[in-house]
Amino acid sequence: MYLPLNALRAFEVSARHLSFTRAAEELSVTQTAVSMQVKNLEQRLGVALFRRLPRGLALTDEGLALLPVVAQSFGRIADVLGQFEDGRRREVLTVGVVGTFAVGWLMARLREFQHDHPFIDLRLLTNNNRVDLAGEGLDFAIRFGDGAWHGTEAERLFAAPLAPMCAPEIAGRLHHPADLAGETLLRSYRASEWSQWFAAAGLPCPPLRGFVFDSSLAMAEAAAQQAGVALLPVLMFERELREARLVCPFATEIETGAYWLTRLKSRQQTPAMRAFRRWLMSQADAM
Repeated sequence: MYLPLNALRAFEVSARHLSFTRAAEELSVTQTAVSMQVKNLEQRLGVALFRRLPRGLALTDEGLALLPVVAQSFGRIADVLGQFEDGRRREVLTVGVVGTFAVGWLMARLREFQHDHPFIDLRLLTNNNRVDLAGEGLDFAIRFGDGAWHGTEAERLFAAPLAPMCAPEIAGRLHHPADLAGETLLRSYRASEWSQWFAAAGLPCPPLRGFVFDSSLAMAEAAAQQAGVALLPVLMFERELREARLVCPFATEIETGAYWLTRLKSRQQTPAMRAFRRWLMSQADAM
């Protein structure tokens, strides 16, 4: 059945306002034109869509059944048309990012990406390094580790060595790595990190007990609040170092992994994905 688009639009707007007069104002036509469009649609369908009342309109059961379908269809059309600007199609790119990387490195560079790629709408979903690329509908995920994730293609961005970081008040009483044995050592869910660091410092690891965090951001804030000493990727907390909220009392670092740009091997790359990858890799190479 052929139904005129103008008539369907007149019905949708009239149903939204329950008024031919207000529909006419929105559509910039006369009230008579809207009324005639709706009447034409009713005749084609063979049903009444509205009950005409002394003070406005009321939808019939048939109108109530038709409205959500028509409204959804016009909404989808508007969404697609909204992707075009100056003769070019806008693309949506969805990227999952471990929160530490997003806040500590990526945010400062996003303005440049937006300037260079104005037709890409970038959607960032932060996480604690545990993502499901397929289940979350991600084009890419930036994550920390060894680059070996099943079913994914991973490109190394850069390493982020870990070192002890703490508030200046705590650092003032730390003169040798052995002094850390007398402090609260804040831990991540990667249980072996402190053991690796003490081994690199040539010391036995003291007993570890107390706070465990699933986010380096939360652990860094706890360290800044003098809750203890955290083992953190220093590169991601340069702002805290500049502001003297955190300091590094010792130079010893350990490398437990790197940041990687990952995608499903089965995911066909879109133009937006290729543009983001080129930009991100160039930013990482410039470090």
